Amino acid sequence: MFLLAPAAVFLLGAITASFVGVLVARLHTGEGFLSGRSRCDACNEPLSASSLIPVVSYCIAGGCARCCGARLSPYAPLTELLLGGLFVLSYLAIGPVGALPLMLLSLSLLLALVLYDLRHQILPPLLLAVFVLVSAMTGYVLAPSLSSFSSTLLSALLIGLSLALVHLLSRGRAMGLSDAPLAFGLALLVGPAALPGFLFSFWIGAVIGIAVLVRRPRGSRIGVEVPFAPYLAAGFLLAYFTQWNPFIFVAALQ
Repeated sequence: MFLLAPAAVFLLGAITASFVGVLVARLHTGEGFLSGRSRCDACNEPLSASSLIPVVSYCIAGGCARCCGARLSPYAPLTELLLGGLFVLSYLAIGPVGALPLMLLSLSLLLALVLYDLRHQILPPLLLAVFVLVSAMTGYVLAPSLSSFSSTLLSALLIGLSLALVHLLSRGRAMGLSDAPLAFGLALLVGPAALPGFLFSFWIGAVIGIAVLVRRPRGSRIGVEVPFAPYLAAGFLLAYFTQWNPFIFVAALQ
């Protein structure tokens, strides 16, 4: 019985991630995401219900499409596992309280933003605005007091303004302007973990950026555009769910 609730939450997250993947693939294409059957990316054949079970269908088929045998991308089952895991972590961290649905909705919107950024290297304004609004509601409900939420709001504003300043000073070369409201929303969502999350985002981005540079062909001078939304999401969520705070170690050394 103890594992029943986390298992149900994980299943909900996996199903939600599958829907989010469809939404991102069809957004701004003129194709509705609430109607129309899903099709194979390789042969455009309509997929059966047995091919749409999150994670399970991919594993049973051995990572290949049943209709044509084409090799399937592992991104869909990985995102389903990821969001399912984040749903479980949220359930364990918050518990079955009124704020949990808001947190799960925030994570679902965040996944949509990250996937869209990876695909198009841009964040859709409407989806971003909804994420910020829901994150603000989540942070407010989770805050132990109004003064605590006020502190979170101040931190979020400083983080968002700092990224907007980076965008302006670099004339958009270092960072997109939409990363600023995304970081603002993430800071509202994670509350006291905002500043550690902001720091982790840059650490993660630096490590992956160095890896990308190392793998480039020698003598190549072509710039590589890397979306920053995944790093922001990873850093803030890492700080929130682990409660790691590097500033404590810095203070201890003084």
